[in-house]
Amino acid sequence: MNIGLVFPGQGAQYVGMGKTLLDQYATARDTFAEADERLGFQLTKLCLEGPEAELRLTYYTQPALLTASIAFYRVLAERVDVQAMVAAGHSLGEYSALVAADALSFSDAVHLVYQRGRLMDAAVPAGQGTMAAVLGMEEDALAEICAQVTREVGEVVEIANLNCPGQIVISGTVAAVAKAGEAAKATGARRAIPLTVSGPFHCSLMEPAASEFGKLLDATNIADAGIPVVANVDAAPHQKAAEIRDVLKRQLYCPVRFTDDVLAMRAMGADMLLELGPGAVLSGLIRKIDKGILTANVEDDATLEQAIQRLTN
Repeated sequence: MNIGLVFPGQGAQYVGMGKTLLDQYATARDTFAEADERLGFQLTKLCLEGPEAELRLTYYTQPALLTASIAFYRVLAERVDVQAMVAAGHSLGEYSALVAADALSFSDAVHLVYQRGRLMDAAVPAGQGTMAAVLGMEEDALAEICAQVTREVGEVVEIANLNCPGQIVISGTVAAVAKAGEAAKATGARRAIPLTVSGPFHCSLMEPAASEFGKLLDATNIADAGIPVVANVDAAPHQKAAEIRDVLKRQLYCPVRFTDDVLAMRAMGADMLLELGPGAVLSGLIRKIDKGILTANVEDDATLEQAIQRLTN
């Protein structure tokens, strides 16, 4: 079996994530303690106790999800020899993939994504930007609608996430996203669902944040990856440190091409994708992208045992 690792992004978090693994495994507790020490605040307490509104703030969400994902990965690796051939993540999850691939140290990654969240939060004033999921429309048609609305309104709306066939997220100003959603429904989309997010991620409104974040990336040690990591921006595998740095800089304002990421991993020979992190959203998307790929997820003691059983049988 050829195994790929996938790691979730923002939206997967919930209060109490990882509690059963933290209770049972010193490895998980040590991972969270390392994050607490590097960040200088009690991320562990926030993850386990909330409040939820605080956990949803992007500069807390990002290090929280990365820490949980890496804790779950380390616990799994302690129990079974995973031997993954490739890794990828959805947006923020790409940083977890790079830690798993030994391109980034966990300590540097948790610091980076905390600063990434702060810069993303500051890039667009609260309430001015948003995102919406458009269901039942092809990429080219939706891209044309976004371009037309941008011309008409004079404000940005762009494709942000290509999650699976029939599910595309758009991002931009509140007015432009709303208008594009209505136009998409009028043109045949089944639904346009506003998302509860703190900003318009993965569109050109994030370019100021990307510029500042690029300086942090340049000051961070990035090594060649031990296994290929399929990047969101181009759905291509990367292992060289210079390439990794480049795609991370562009990731903030470019679409997340998760559908193409999965197809790329499949083309590389991966026949099982293992999701490490809270929830199982990516596993659901993967089944819609390619029903032939086996999936498993690890987020608590029960799913850990199920994943180990699938990996060892």
